[in-house]
Amino acid sequence: MTTTIIVEGMTCGHCEQTVEEALEEVSGVTDVTVDRESEQASVDGEANVTALVEAVEDAGYTAYA
Repeated sequence: MTTTIIVEGMTCGHCEQTVEEALEEVSGVTDVTVDRESEQASVDGEANVTALVEAVEDAGYTAYA
């Protein structure tokens, strides 16, 4: 299953990497693609959507499912 999360506040490649690493730590995630231009993160796996949003917010960004 692929889940798309809207991520606001990313301004550079380091931001993308930070969000990607935060999402990869969530249980059930198998793959992550982050694109700051579209303000989206695509997450593959069986992770809980609430956990994904919380991981992004804990990394310092605003997220919506």
